Amino acid sequence: MLYTAHYDSPLGGITMSCDGVALIGLWFESQRHFGSTLPTDHIDRPDHPVFETARRWLDTFFSGGVPQEMPPLALHGSPFQRRVWDILLTIPYGHTMTYGEIARQITKDTGVTAMSAQAVGGAVGRNPISLIVPCHRVIGANGQLTGYGGGIERKRWLLEQEKPHPKQPHPRPLSKGRGE
Repeated sequence: MLYTAHYDSPLGGITMSCDGVALIGLWFESQRHFGSTLPTDHIDRPDHPVFETARRWLDTFFSGGVPQEMPPLALHGSPFQRRVWDILLTIPYGHTMTYGEIARQITKDTGVTAMSAQAVGGAVGRNPISLIVPCHRVIGANGQLTGYGGGIERKRWLLEQEKPHPKQPHPRPLSKGRGE
């Protein structure tokens, strides 16, 4: 059985979904691909422990902190999509990576001779667990803000939220991108 819960964020409503063991979806309610992995047969259960952990993560993030406790995640997609999403999970808070850098990382790790940034963009755009799997940290060449299912204004807000603050220094600021 799948369960859902709602979260009110400063950027609008968020719907979360879990399979009883792990978080399988987290979407801004108006974003592209909203609920794409959510079947119509699900039960609203806001008190589920997976959602409690996800709420703590979101509360910490939206209050300007760096979340430490990750809810259990179950990412369902093609092997290529899962590879891209695994890379997203390695992008530290306050940092960015370009689509081209991700493509180059995949070619380096897999031995594939070439990978297009557009293919990576397609996988990033299908990320079913927004924010926690930080697709907002992926930018275009030369630091351009491109392609965010929740909207570019939300992406801009999220990246601003992660900039270092005087009370909360980070090892290095957001990169400007290294080109593609």
